Amino acid sequence: MRNHTKLRAFELADEVAILIYQITSRFPKEELFGLTSQIRRAAVSVPSNIVEGCARDSKADYLRFLNIAFGSLRELHYQVNLSYRLKFLSVQDSSLIESKIIEAEKVLNGLICSLRDVS
Repeated sequence: MRNHTKLRAFELADEVAILIYQITSRFPKEELFGLTSQIRRAAVSVPSNIVEGCARDSKADYLRFLNIAFGSLRELHYQVNLSYRLKFLSVQDSSLIESKIIEAEKVLNGLICSLRDVS
């Protein structure tokens, strides 16, 4: 079993999830069951799938969960961009979370690629 707390990808995903909760707390109340909920679910899905993948015995399962995490991260990236265009996010908040998401995408993608390259 792998230790997820030692992965930079997990650390970044966890930071993104916390930032998302802080930022979406200022979204319009009528979005609570709409975009706010959707964004929060995607944000929590990323570190959750990394943790679940680390708990799996096989490399194939580990990679599958990392790929699911990556997909959730890309989904989140779109939702943050949409939130900005809907004016739910300030320029400052959008820049902050977007840069963290991009960093998380690069690190998680690097981890996935390194695992695929190892026979």
